[in-house]
Amino acid sequence: MKFSRFIINDKIKYGIVERNLIRVISGDLYGDWEYTSEEYSVDQVKLLTPIIPNQIIGIGRNYVTNIDEKPSVLPEIPVFFMKPTSSIIGPNDDIFLPKTIDKVKFESELAVIIGKEAKNIAEDEVLHYIFGYTVSNDVTAPQFFHEDGHWMVGKSFDTFTPLGPYVVTDINPFKVKVKARVNNIEKQNSGTDLMIFSINKMVSYLSEVMTLKQGDIILTGSPVGAELVITGDIVECEIEEIGKLNNRVF
Repeated sequence: MKFSRFIINDKIKYGIVERNLIRVISGDLYGDWEYTSEEYSVDQVKLLTPIIPNQIIGIGRNYVTNIDEKPSVLPEIPVFFMKPTSSIIGPNDDIFLPKTIDKVKFESELAVIIGKEAKNIAEDEVLHYIFGYTVSNDVTAPQFFHEDGHWMVGKSFDTFTPLGPYVVTDINPFKVKVKARVNNIEKQNSGTDLMIFSINKMVSYLSEVMTLKQGDIILTGSPVGAELVITGDIVECEIEEIGKLNNRVF
């Protein structure tokens, strides 16, 4: 299934995307829902962030350039960080630069959406707790990283977490490519097999630290190739099986 969240006639609705058509649904996105009689063309609506997340957790430094670079022994503690839900924007919304800087870094990523409460789950159980996947751009202002290594401020500005365009539930997350283009020039294009910590490992690890809740989003890391962008640049993050997430830097 490919879920969308959108606005039309000043009303926010959820729907199932079938080619260029959105069939409106009612009910619980994570549970029981049903089709209504409403249908819209994708071109008729404004797409929003496909879900309203409970919390956002990111992982840093999680890709290598090629398989041969993957470490034989994983770090004992992955580099995780939190992002505020106030940083979220949707497809085609603008990324606003903080007043004191003139460039930020884009980071195209596969985002995992937790579908039910998870605590102390084994790696081989992880996929049973995932609702679906979307595309994210973990926008970063490294100028605000603390000299001791704290990342929170540089990751937390308003508009720094574009998400979308859809949530897809039936893809193989281990066989997709995470891509990014800036002004139509390709910058990133890596398979998720180049992750250092796999989705199973990171979700299992996090579930040992905290209780993951329905609607939590985990940003799984960005491939090699992320760069700084400036006002006027258009960043397009893409996972072919999900869609393209376009945002302009303003």
